[in-house]
Amino acid sequence: MRKYAIIVAGGSGTRMLSELPKQFLLLNGRPILMHTIEAFNFDGIRIVLVLPEQQIQYWKTLCEKYSFRILHNIIQGGETRFNSVKNGLNSIEDKEGLVAIHDGVRPLIDRSIISMSFTQAESHGNAITSVSLKDSLREVSSGSNRSVDRAAFRLIQTPQTFQLDLIKTAFEVPFQPTFTDDASVFENSGKSIHLIDGDYRNIKITTPEDLLVVESFLVG
Repeated sequence: MRKYAIIVAGGSGTRMLSELPKQFLLLNGRPILMHTIEAFNFDGIRIVLVLPEQQIQYWKTLCEKYSFRILHNIIQGGETRFNSVKNGLNSIEDKEGLVAIHDGVRPLIDRSIISMSFTQAESHGNAITSVSLKDSLREVSSGSNRSVDRAAFRLIQTPQTFQLDLIKTAFEVPFQPTFTDDASVFENSGKSIHLIDGDYRNIKITTPEDLLVVESFLVG
């Protein structure tokens, strides 16, 4: 079954306190996004990169500057992440296959998890990467709060991997505020979510502190 990866990179540098969009910040001497794409460059996975229109030419310039030659198809993003993923899905002509949808600023995703996500999605229709909570958790409501069992919750990561025909069908709806990730769109179509174990190192870089942590993992 043919495999695809949609890498979504539409972030800005606001929370990174940078004028440069975070996916282009340097990590170990190269843009973060290049590390992320490299992680999916195996086992014949066809890579689709979704970028805002105004960032596409800059990305091409970076690819030349850093001699980045990994084959990938560049697709223009939309106004929201939902629309960007939908554009990526619509660019795939195949009706059947598997597709992993991944944040462009999660450069430390392990290939073993990617492989497992494809295997599990082929069997279960989807595979959503997640990790257990380490800290205590409290629910805040109407000015009060209460302790809740952290074992009843999971932190959701990417990749979120799906059978191609099922996720395409799920995205054939208008955007809703409850669509916080691709799994929520898939669940809205009436399908059950299949969770798989992720990795605490699979950090989404959104703040300067996140970048420091990721850099420390690479050095280590």
